[in-house]
Amino acid sequence: MYQCRAGATQDEKLAGLEKYMAGQHCNLVLCPELFATGYDAKADYGKLAEAPDGPFAKRMAGLAILYGTALAWGYAERGEDGVYNSAALIGPEGQLLANHRKRLASPQSFEVEAFGLGEAVSFAEVGGVKVAMIICYEVEFPESLRQAALGGAQLVLVPTALGADWGFVAEKVVPTRAFENGIYIGYADHAGELHGLGFYGGGRIVAPDGAVTGVPVGEEGFVTLDIDLDRVAAAQARLPYLVDSRKL
Repeated sequence: MYQCRAGATQDEKLAGLEKYMAGQHCNLVLCPELFATGYDAKADYGKLAEAPDGPFAKRMAGLAILYGTALAWGYAERGEDGVYNSAALIGPEGQLLANHRKRLASPQSFEVEAFGLGEAVSFAEVGGVKVAMIICYEVEFPESLRQAALGGAQLVLVPTALGADWGFVAEKVVPTRAFENGIYIGYADHAGELHGLGFYGGGRIVAPDGAVTGVPVGEEGFVTLDIDLDRVAAAQARLPYLVDSRKL
C-alpha cells in the first residue's frame, strides 16, 4: 500500500511508487483515490479524465510489467456517458482486471458535481486471492463490505482521500469493517495538503481480526502485509457473521 504526498506531481508520485516497488517484490500494490490527478477541488476533471487504457494507465502498466506486480489506483475516467471517479486494477502483465466506478460521492464535496456514479462492487482475482474494489466513502457503509464479502472477496481494496478531520474512519471504522467480515482491507490515503484541502494520511492494511499495519499517520510511505487465506477462513469460522447475516 502506497501513501503518496497529496501535492506531488504525477511524475513525483510515479517515481515514489517505483522507488518502493523496486525493493519490495510485492504481488499487489494499492494507491490512493484519484492518484493519477490528485484529489483536487480546483481541478477540471473534464479535461483530466482519460480512458482505463489512457496515458497514465500505460505508465502504470509499464511499472506492473517491469516489477511483475499488480497495481490498483484511482483516476478520473472518461466514460461514454460522462466522467467517473474510478479505480483501475491491472495484473502483472499490464492487463486490466477490474475497473470500479465510485457509487457514492463523498457528501458536500466537489465530487457531487464532477462525477457520475457507478452501480456495483467490482471483483477480480489476483494471485489466487478474490479481490473486491470500492472507493473512499463507500467503506463507511457496512452494506458495501458485506456485499464484497458475500461475493467471496478475501481482500477489499479501498483507495481513499480521507480528509484531515476524519481520522475516526481510518482508526475505527476500517478495522471494524475488516473484523465484522473476516477479510483483509487495503486502505490507501493521501498525506499532507493540496490547494488548502488537508488529508488525514491514515493508509493501512487491516487483517481479518482487525489488526492494523499502517504507514505513520500523515506521512508518505509504503507498507506491506502477507495475505494469509487461512487467516480469513479462521476468522469467518470463529465469528460466522456472513452465514448468520443471511438469517436476518
